[in-house]
Amino acid sequence: MPSSSAGPWRRLRREHVLFALYALALVGLTLMHAPVLLATAIGGLVLLAGRDGPRLILRALRLVLPWLAAVDLGYVLVAQLRPLPAWDSLLPLNLRVLALTLLTLVFAARVNLLRALDFSPTLVWLFTLAVSQAQHWRRVQEDFRLALACRSPGPPGLRARLRASAAAAAWFIDQAIAAAREQAQALRARGLIR
Repeated sequence: MPSSSAGPWRRLRREHVLFALYALALVGLTLMHAPVLLATAIGGLVLLAGRDGPRLILRALRLVLPWLAAVDLGYVLVAQLRPLPAWDSLLPLNLRVLALTLLTLVFAARVNLLRALDFSPTLVWLFTLAVSQAQHWRRVQEDFRLALACRSPGPPGLRARLRASAAAAAWFIDQAIAAAREQAQALRARGLIR
């Protein structure tokens, strides 16, 4: 018979430990500012990923490059108006975003997230809600893509793709506004906002 002194440690799983290490690594990478340390962390994460390392680093680059390009371009444009040291802050920012993204991809590839969060029913509920919403929006986006393919006699040209993208973006924005309005009404009805 197990002793009662084990308490909450009885249900501690490998996923829980990895989730705690992931959270600590997120904080550590966020506080890291030296480009050499950030580049070393990225190399360590690629090694930690094993055979999946090259695939995950390419995926991380595909995910962050558009965002980083926009931020870097904006920063360089502002630096033209005011004297700002461009690389002193851009290089650590870019490496940190890449390291955080890669850390999340490695963690998600190695750990069952539902089991990692099962110490808290609320976190499991939130995770399930987030996944279901992501799947819903992915399915809607796929429906828009298929609608464009069905309405085009041949491969859609650039103009048709741009028009379809604009229509899809307008629909997504309308849905977001309607959801925000509905949530605001619910909060007002409960007296949380005026």
